[in-house]
Amino acid sequence: MKSKLVSQDDGVKTHVVVLDKGEEAFEALTKYVNDAGIAAASLTAIGAFERATVAFYKYETRSYKEIPVGEPSEVLSLLGDVAVGDDGKAGLHVHAVLGLADGSVRGGHFLKGIVRPTLEVILTETPARLRRKKRDDLGTDRSGRGVETRRRF
Repeated sequence: MKSKLVSQDDGVKTHVVVLDKGEEAFEALTKYVNDAGIAAASLTAIGAFERATVAFYKYETRSYKEIPVGEPSEVLSLLGDVAVGDDGKAGLHVHAVLGLADGSVRGGHFLKGIVRPTLEVILTETPARLRRKKRDDLGTDRSGRGVETRRRF
């Protein structure tokens, strides 16, 4: 991973983060935002994955249905935010649209992706702190935690 703070104006900071082949994107970006002390940001990215997993939230069952993407894909869109959770750590909430070789797409809540060959990420950090609040009435995510759906400023 390479990163650089490319601009800073009125408390808004723009970070460019480039992930390398073989890195797991969700884990690497979560580590980066926590190491950099980022508490609120928007995130966009393009690049490609060797394989990835997205998920679809099923309100009826209050759970995520994982959708494995076991083939190379182009990251057509990776959008999300960074907010501090109930545990005091910054976390990501990211959605992805992944393009396959035949022109079809897979999309949903981004869970993981093995980078190949690169992933170019722009993080726009704001001076405000965002807090992510768990809503147990919406069920749990794959780790058994309450689904995060509220943002507080």
